[in-house]
Amino acid sequence: MLKRTTILIDSDLLERLDRFAARTGVTKTSVIAAALEAHLETNDTTPDLPFLAVGRSDHGRLSLDGRGIARREAGQRPRPEET
Repeated sequence: MLKRTTILIDSDLLERLDRFAARTGVTKTSVIAAALEAHLETNDTTPDLPFLAVGRSDHGRLSLDGRGIARREAGQRPRPEET
């Protein structure tokens, strides 16, 4: 599902985007989306959760334990400025 947003961008960069999109026959939306995907793939340090589910359990502390595990897992990844 696509959603609309507004960005502020330098006029020179917008002109480059316009020329690139026209030259390659793609939409500006697809160029921006691809650039964002590439940037986030490289720079997003948010860990992927190995397991996440909703359900019922006979173990009363299961959700609390799960949150603790998720916090611990998230804390093990170094930030880019630390590497």
